[in-house]
Amino acid sequence: MAAAGGSYGGYMVDWLLGHTTRFKAFVSHAGVFDLRSMAAETEELWFPSGSSTACRGTTRTCTRNGRPAIFVKDFKTPTLVIHGELDYRVPVGQGMQLFTSLQMEKVPSKLLLFPDEGHWILKPQNSVLWYSSFLDWIGEWLKKPAN
Repeated sequence: MAAAGGSYGGYMVDWLLGHTTRFKAFVSHAGVFDLRSMAAETEELWFPSGSSTACRGTTRTCTRNGRPAIFVKDFKTPTLVIHGELDYRVPVGQGMQLFTSLQMEKVPSKLLLFPDEGHWILKPQNSVLWYSSFLDWIGEWLKKPAN
């Protein structure tokens, strides 16, 4: 079984990474990895101030619920991280932090960046690459026997 999500679903995938090993693979597209760091880089000001699990400004502490980043030591599941470099809602730094954390924990992972896309991948040639990479990643990990 695999799980994938984009935007809020990407945040949910990032959260699952530190809380379960039930899945064989994850795909996180444009997911929030650390609300504390995102609070200072997003153009969506309601993210850091409008949610009970979010930061209440850049100088205040985020709750544990808003920060998949604090569970990095528990990351085990192979993860494909996808992000558009022109994403101002969930800036590319969130995807980079996730990918770097996965690499530092030696979790099998791959980063797919789109330098000419925003929060969603919309250009036809990029969409083809997105879907083929997604299907290849899921297919590769679902074929492997369970540990």
